[in-house]
Amino acid sequence: MVTFTKHAKDKFGILKKHKFSVSEEQVLATVAMPDLIDHSRIPLLVAQRKIDRNLVLRVVYKQERGTVKIITFYPGKSKQYKNENKR
Repeated sequence: MVTFTKHAKDKFGILKKHKFSVSEEQVLATVAMPDLIDHSRIPLLVAQRKIDRNLVLRVVYKQERGTVKIITFYPGKSKQYKNENKR
């Protein structure tokens, strides 16, 4: 089961106002099939997946009692997150 915090739900509209559209499916796919996972902020995990040549989608989430709680997500430049901790 996956849940979204209020902040994460609001983030879709916030990013859209900044001309960056992300779908719920993209967020879920990033958590389900990430290119890498950053474990440096445990208990929070940051899943990362490539969007295009220059951008990645980063999803901050927490696993609680069999549930994945999406806390927030944001786009980032690929080169900035290139050396993150791999899966």
